[in-house]
Amino acid sequence: MTIIWLLVGLGLIVLGADWLVEGASSIARKAGVSEFVIGLTIVGFGTSCPELVVSLTGALEGNADVAVGNVLGSNIFNVLFILGLTALLRPVSMTPDNRKRDIPVTLLVTLLFLGFGMIHGLSRLEGALFIIVFALYIFASFRGGKPSEEESAPSKPRKLWLAILLVLAGLAGLIFGGNLFVDSATALARILGVSDKFIAVTILAGGTSLPELATSLVAALKGRDQLALGNILGSNVFNILLILGSSALITPLSFASVTYADALVLLLSVALLLLWAYTGRRERIDRWEGALMLLLFGAYYTYLFINL
Repeated sequence: MTIIWLLVGLGLIVLGADWLVEGASSIARKAGVSEFVIGLTIVGFGTSCPELVVSLTGALEGNADVAVGNVLGSNIFNVLFILGLTALLRPVSMTPDNRKRDIPVTLLVTLLFLGFGMIHGLSRLEGALFIIVFALYIFASFRGGKPSEEESAPSKPRKLWLAILLVLAGLAGLIFGGNLFVDSATALARILGVSDKFIAVTILAGGTSLPELATSLVAALKGRDQLALGNILGSNVFNILLILGSSALITPLSFASVTYADALVLLLSVALLLLWAYTGRRERIDRWEGALMLLLFGAYYTYLFINL
């Protein structure tokens, strides 16, 4: 039964990702904005719901380590593993706006997060500042997020209510399927005698990023790589500015559990994106660049296992 529920959860994840990508693309065309903006907002926020629940619950219970560790681990996983794997399967395109605004903003937000956090943690004042910066960035993205000619081209016409329904059904499938998959995988690992520490670092750490993983892979395979990139950058910005900003308003956040190695890998992951944006084929993240990101992710997780 555990294996059956595991497969049911996996099926819901795949189906939910497909519905979410199709619905989000339709909404972008109807609204006259780029798929990147929809990926940054609707898709990015929706797939970050697990991180939101985990971090806010940790803050409400006074456990700042959970809120901070969850966001830091999720952001590293999003860029190095999910975006790396996506680019390895299919090169991910970048627009001039991605290079000039979105990737630099993601780097700036990461620097603010690590700068405030590693010095003295995040206070309520800084939490409020994060939320204000978040609102300004989303406003600027919608102002400048016009669709490309390719995205504006007619595809399968859908009514707006059906597109919204697809997005909601897709998010529900991703979240419920992800929870079912993680619970079943954890139960199966315990049956096989795997240690709790190993389960925490692998299944539980990656579990909150399952929606981003499934959505980005499906979007890339459907040729919607701008939606995939928007999903990753949107999730990371959402995680830091809104989730940690809201958590810090509830209770000041300590970074006592964050090591310099964790901070360095997070910073390096976003710095690599900036490097890819201004070197080589600037219009895309190539397969070899995705492979390099996966190698760095593997090295980081090897370090974590050694220091369990």
